[in-house]
Amino acid sequence: MFQSDGFRALERRECLRLLAGVPVGRVVYTRQALPAVLPVNFSLDTDSSVLLCTSRDSDLVRAIDGVVVAFEADEFHAGHRGGWSVVVTGRAAVVTDPVEHERLLRTGPDSWMPMRDGVFVRIEAGMVSGRELTGASVHGAV
Repeated sequence: MFQSDGFRALERRECLRLLAGVPVGRVVYTRQALPAVLPVNFSLDTDSSVLLCTSRDSDLVRAIDGVVVAFEADEFHAGHRGGWSVVVTGRAAVVTDPVEHERLLRTGPDSWMPMRDGVFVRIEAGMVSGRELTGASVHGAV
């Protein structure tokens, strides 16, 4: 990628800082052998993993527990033609340790959806990458 193409690669630390500033992202996973994307609210844990809170019996939990998924969040400003996108790729797992679950009840994300039997899902930050659109103008735009 050329520096003049309007994009700038983001370092891991900057990616995590940006992720921490937005409340919603998208889990990218496989459902019935097809790609699926689901918007979710989230937070980052102290180890930089992505945390979700959802229903224990949800289709999402059944689809992602124990498998590698992608998580994407972004922020764009159409008026400035700029913004950023960050992708975290790693193994997702339901938090089963009771002590960890209790800690996350205090510090983790709250689901925006009403639910019973909530669980936390951790997505390890194995790979973290991001790009910033630096507001390059479109050729021929007036």
